[in-house]
Amino acid sequence: MNRLAEQVQADAEAAAPAAAQVAGRAVLLIPHRSDATDEAALPGDYRRILAIVREADGPVQVRAVGERLGLNASVRGKLEPLRAKMTKLANRGWLHKRPDGRFTAHR
Repeated sequence: MNRLAEQVQADAEAAAPAAAQVAGRAVLLIPHRSDATDEAALPGDYRRILAIVREADGPVQVRAVGERLGLNASVRGKLEPLRAKMTKLANRGWLHKRPDGRFTAHR
């Protein structure tokens, strides 16, 4: 029984986003997308971004995602952290960043 509980805990920890220390702050690491990696491994805000991009009919701009998230899209500085998150998702294989700067979801 004890070994089963340990295995369940180990599996839960493996699925949870890993944390790292950067300049003394805890930072979540975004895992690379693979067939074995589930979206649940991503933090909530990254999952919301993925859901918005997937719901779109085609490629989306950062501004459109920001508007759906309730950000003030008229202020460019408000969109830069979102752009960084979307780029991070693209670098890890969760999204595809097109040459025109718009994003699509990997299906």
